[in-house]
Amino acid sequence: MTRLIAYNWLNAPLAIPNAEIGRLAQLRQMQLTKPPGALGRLEEVAIRLAAMQNTVKPDVKQVHITIFAGDHGIATEGVSAFPQSVTSEMIKNFEQGGGAINVLARMLDAELEIVNLGTVLDVQTPDDSVKHYFLGPGTANFSREPAMSQEQLNMALAAGYDAIERARHTDNQLFIGGEMGIGNTASATALACLLLNEQPIRLTGAGSGLDHAGVMRKASIISHALGLHKPHIHSPLDALRYVGGFEIAALAGAYLHGAQIGMPMLVDGFISTVAALTAERISPGCIRWFIFSHRSAEPGHGIVLAAIEGKPLIALDMRLGEGSGAAVAVNLLRMACKLHNEMATFSEARISQKIDAS
Repeated sequence: MTRLIAYNWLNAPLAIPNAEIGRLAQLRQMQLTKPPGALGRLEEVAIRLAAMQNTVKPDVKQVHITIFAGDHGIATEGVSAFPQSVTSEMIKNFEQGGGAINVLARMLDAELEIVNLGTVLDVQTPDDSVKHYFLGPGTANFSREPAMSQEQLNMALAAGYDAIERARHTDNQLFIGGEMGIGNTASATALACLLLNEQPIRLTGAGSGLDHAGVMRKASIISHALGLHKPHIHSPLDALRYVGGFEIAALAGAYLHGAQIGMPMLVDGFISTVAALTAERISPGCIRWFIFSHRSAEPGHGIVLAAIEGKPLIALDMRLGEGSGAAVAVNLLRMACKLHNEMATFSEARISQKIDAS
């Protein structure tokens, strides 16, 4: 399935969280039976969700997870420890319910959909269980040419737009975007280097399990590609087209449209955070709708998080992708909301408040 959305949707205004509701939620936190700030960032995230959802008592019972998948031409340069066939094989694994994200989605009772944007090997799935946007057999090899055509970029961004529309129409309270694609840490690293003016040696990591020599070779390949493309890159969209991946562009499109309609979004690991950085660079202010779930083991993740002042909720040395780190963090959000909504206030519990020393 493909649907081309007019490119000008990228310029639509962004929603703004309700600051007054946020203020009222903060007042409620100050009245709960605990010292102010005693629940740390659980308080902060509850207040942010309240402002995002336009209610003093937020909730994240209904969660929508979209996994975008696609192959990368750069994989032929040996930047991954796994063969390119794994992308197609994992799409089938997701369809059959065997991936980590499938297990987590079941535990969370979350909606889960798989979107195939284009793979080298054909993927046959029954009963439309996977949404297919065939943009090509993966991106081109960005060490030699631009990763995507302009039309492919537009369609990948539109796939993200569509995912947010599906989440919106089923009244979900939180969106998680995940990704699958052999070679996509190389793509995300190259994109982050362009957006942050960083050197590949600082951001390049093991990805799916490269050894030290493999990481050094991967950094060298990325460095060569950046030298090839930099003269042609004049905007974040250019950077995304020249070195990005179908699934990274779709994530960026989802984050952009989610910010336009006011959808709270829980951002996963390194690749998802690079997509979030891209969305923020395309349309500043998207970040108001992002909650950063975890800090992954990829060395570039901390650098990208620092660049956009993202404070992840957890750090478990995860580096799987698939939206798995974000899914793990959902129960933290649910607990934050439960505490915020259901704890008694001092007056309700008839407990004395802190003595005013003045």
